[in-house]
Amino acid sequence: MPNTYTQIYIHCVFAVKYRVAVIQPAWEERLHKYVTGIVQNNGHKLLAINSVPDHMHLFVGLNPSQSISDMMRLAKGDSSEFVNREGFTPAKFYWQDGYGAFSNSRSQIDKVAKYIMGQKEHHRKKTFREEYISMLKDYEIDYDDKYIFHDLLD
Repeated sequence: MPNTYTQIYIHCVFAVKYRVAVIQPAWEERLHKYVTGIVQNNGHKLLAINSVPDHMHLFVGLNPSQSISDMMRLAKGDSSEFVNREGFTPAKFYWQDGYGAFSNSRSQIDKVAKYIMGQKEHHRKKTFREEYISMLKDYEIDYDDKYIFHDLLD
């Protein structure tokens, strides 16, 4: 649409089902490239992507022609099909239901991208659950603990 200008930066976080640590270094780069393709083929700009064995972070310049929920449905659904088709995991791979999506200003781009790229180091000190709850609190998002990403034993 002519005369439409946007600047929408979204940091998305989503977990492997039951937070099982199955994303392996041997294939994570292929997963990142595949997810990057999904995001870009839907008209968004991928600013940063990274994962640790139990979850993934995306930082996206969002194209407003597609909703965040549609982008995430495609990114999670298509990438889980890719992981299963390639046989990367011994059991069927699933992403857990839900995701976190946090808006950021242009001035935060470098900070958020560096944060995402430093995930492996970051998670030597902090669990995913601690990180996620901290993000919810930092963004002042009301949440119910029973809906936070669950472990297999939850």
